[in-house]
Amino acid sequence: MSSGARLLIIPLLVLLFGLRSPVTAGARVYIDITSPGYRSIPLAVYEFPGVPEGSEIADIIRDDLVFSGIFSFVEREAYIETALPVFDPLNWSPLGVEMVVKGTVNREGDHLVVTCYLYDVIDGRRILQKKYRAVKRHLRPLAHAIADDLYKRVTGEDGVFRTKIAFIGERGGRKGIYIADWDGRRVKRTGITGDLILTPHWSPDGRKLLYSSERGRQWGIFLVDFDRRKEMLLLRSEGTNLVGDFLPDGSGFLFSSSRAGTPDIYLYDLNTRKVKRLTRRRSIEISPTVSPDGRMVAFVSDHGGTPQVYIMGIDGRDLRRVTYSGTYNTSPVWSPRGDRIAYSSRVDGKNQIFTVNTDGTDPRQLTETGNNEDPSFSPDGRYIAFTSDRDGWKAVYIMRANGEAQRRITSRDMRAFGPRWSPNKIF
Repeated sequence: MSSGARLLIIPLLVLLFGLRSPVTAGARVYIDITSPGYRSIPLAVYEFPGVPEGSEIADIIRDDLVFSGIFSFVEREAYIETALPVFDPLNWSPLGVEMVVKGTVNREGDHLVVTCYLYDVIDGRRILQKKYRAVKRHLRPLAHAIADDLYKRVTGEDGVFRTKIAFIGERGGRKGIYIADWDGRRVKRTGITGDLILTPHWSPDGRKLLYSSERGRQWGIFLVDFDRRKEMLLLRSEGTNLVGDFLPDGSGFLFSSSRAGTPDIYLYDLNTRKVKRLTRRRSIEISPTVSPDGRMVAFVSDHGGTPQVYIMGIDGRDLRRVTYSGTYNTSPVWSPRGDRIAYSSRVDGKNQIFTVNTDGTDPRQLTETGNNEDPSFSPDGRYIAFTSDRDGWKAVYIMRANGEAQRRITSRDMRAFGPRWSPNKIF
């Protein structure tokens, strides 16, 4: 795509609906999701009466909340209370239900107006009431917004249901960057295409993407600015130039380049356009990823003879090795809390997703079937997107950060790989 070409994804980057202030009862957090011993909350979600779309909205809310692992769904066949916004805790206690979601949907022209209620069975009271409005074609973002608000009311933490996942998709031998909702729905082309194009990386504000692509027999690093509807070539040179993460403040980014011989790690300053070389060893050093506080860089090096994950300071000093098990460890990425690193490790001839503490302790294998690569944490750190070929072709999958609830989110008509989860609620 030329620098003046139109970016097709622009409409996604506009807030799709306005939300009125919620009515809540206090600021109590109902479950501490940072505790390793928490249990899921039994939840009832009614179909929202008023218009046919109410059933679809309720289903999306239910699916979002259940996938989180924080809630378990009680089947609707067990409900004995009316779907209207009335509530009696005595109707729910015998079923073991602790939270009840109800709502109504009405049409106002081409808009849907939804009122949602959340009830606490144990305390016997309504703990959230909120009204939402969106055009009908934005039904799914509307439902995701409701799920986010319910999740935050119970946990005190932001949800991820309005986030996006960018990835490389291939149809008919032609690759391009696509963006989808966190659950893989509403897939959109960005208009960025190429025969050789690699994993995109989000800016901290979610308004830009960095990616590497080979054009004119040279590898370049490109920046797509969705607000300005513009693509810019930032860097091109002999050898490979493979982009890594933005810095947390958005002032620059990391990349690996073989411009000086074997690949090394570099830092690019977006304000000055200056490049700083961080590593100068004879080994191959690639795949840089920056810690959430911007102070450390994880990357892959064969300094010890085989590809392993290492950490160093953002100034290139204080090098130390992180991975010791396995002879081929690649694709590191920091968790948003900065306490663990996800990576891909070869096990019995297959690549699998692992996480490990930043000091190298407690490596955990999360996947077992097929080849699994390219991990990317969600902005809350509770989920991981990754590439897998377990169904016979490369596709994007998501799972909880402990390896549970693995599922494919891209369709069978596309090869998909290199997912990157967006910052929180950018759209």
